Amino acid sequence: MSTSSLQDTVASIGFAKVIVALKGVPDGAAAASAQTKSSIENHFMIPNMAQAESLAASASHFASRNFKRAEPPTSRRVRVYPHLGLAIGYVNANGLASLEADPQVKKVEKAPELSLIRPVAIEAAKLGIGPTWGIKRLKADRLWAAGITGQGVLVGHLDTGVDAAHPALKGAIGRFAEFDMAGDQVPNAQPSDSDEHGTHTAGTIVGRSGLKGEFGMAPEAQLASAMVIEGGQVIDRILAGMDWVIGEGVRIMSMSLGLRGFTPAFQTIIDALRAANVLPVIAVGNEGPETSRSPGNYANVLSVGAMDSSDRVADFSGSQQFDRPVNPLCPALAAPGVDVLSSVPGGKFKTMNGSSMATPHVAGLAALLLQASPSATAYDLERAIVGSCTLPAGMPQARGSHGVPDAVRAFQLLTGSQLPVATAAAAPSRRVAKRRARGKTPVRRVVVRAVKKQRPKAKKALASKRKHG
Repeated sequence: MSTSSLQDTVASIGFAKVIVALKGVPDGAAAASAQTKSSIENHFMIPNMAQAESLAASASHFASRNFKRAEPPTSRRVRVYPHLGLAIGYVNANGLASLEADPQVKKVEKAPELSLIRPVAIEAAKLGIGPTWGIKRLKADRLWAAGITGQGVLVGHLDTGVDAAHPALKGAIGRFAEFDMAGDQVPNAQPSDSDEHGTHTAGTIVGRSGLKGEFGMAPEAQLASAMVIEGGQVIDRILAGMDWVIGEGVRIMSMSLGLRGFTPAFQTIIDALRAANVLPVIAVGNEGPETSRSPGNYANVLSVGAMDSSDRVADFSGSQQFDRPVNPLCPALAAPGVDVLSSVPGGKFKTMNGSSMATPHVAGLAALLLQASPSATAYDLERAIVGSCTLPAGMPQARGSHGVPDAVRAFQLLTGSQLPVATAAAAPSRRVAKRRARGKTPVRRVVVRAVKKQRPKAKKALASKRKHG
């Protein structure tokens, strides 16, 4: 956001909400964070007490449980995010001038208002066995066969929350945080989904195999999932979620949200993520060609568009070219985003279409690679994924940019070695898969049946041998 636009907003309504990039905020130090807040809070204001009181009431109402606040929103002027090195609050003209002159401040931007990138189609799921088409298209199952399943990797997941009780997500949610309408963390919140979008994207990243097939890219990874959208002070909630997941030690963050069009207002936040060695994997949007969403259209994110099983970029998938020397095309790549099967709350399953469905495929791929090379940086992961891409015949570069990633090739580029020889058995039959999903192991029975079928032939061969021998 330009300075003039920020000043115009202040001139028109008397104040504006701003994001401030700070100098030298010690990461994770609560005391230092409080000290920084104390030293800059006089630049900020509470614009309208009645509005702030209403916000406090709605925050308590919509939180998963009632709780006491250490600091009510009606008295808070500024919030500092120590892991991000950012602060957020409202300023008037005098506050803006003094803030920009403060030696602790690197940059001041008008705060953007982001929204969820919702699917363009949702349908009831059909019964499936084995890996989904998206898993096979990206060759994630080849890495599974070599023992690379995402084990030990924690992936950041900013969405509408997650239903951890879903059978496909059993043991998959390593951390959970809920941020209320004011952006405050709800103490002792249990995993839940305020919609169904979050549970669906979570399933694509870490879903365990079961009756509906295998749809999780990294089926032994775990999520640090934050409920941050939608409603309330959206940017406060999202920043709080980002700061929280960085504190949890994530190296990959999946986000299916953004502002329509291009605005640099979110650039400060993305820069903070990259500085924290976190790879932001972000959906490009669902508004079609010649459109995109920020921050999915930034040069330093791994932006993802949606494709179907015929290697065609979906009509709804965003794509745009920018006048910049680095990564002028967005999205950076295309991934499965049409007819994507995954989990939804209540133990159910649905297929959805959207760049929101493509994004967690790539986040899950990054998790597999991070298991293969735990010391890899965010840049290393990004370079391997983009470097593995091939543009399919018939996919315009303007729509798919680098093309479709290949998990096997990405592994080779990241590790410098060939993928170990696959040792996994062939996919089980439908009956066997059903029994395994119910906790039964019918392998022995299947073997016994096979032996019984062979016995008549063996007896006949033995009789013939005796007769002629």
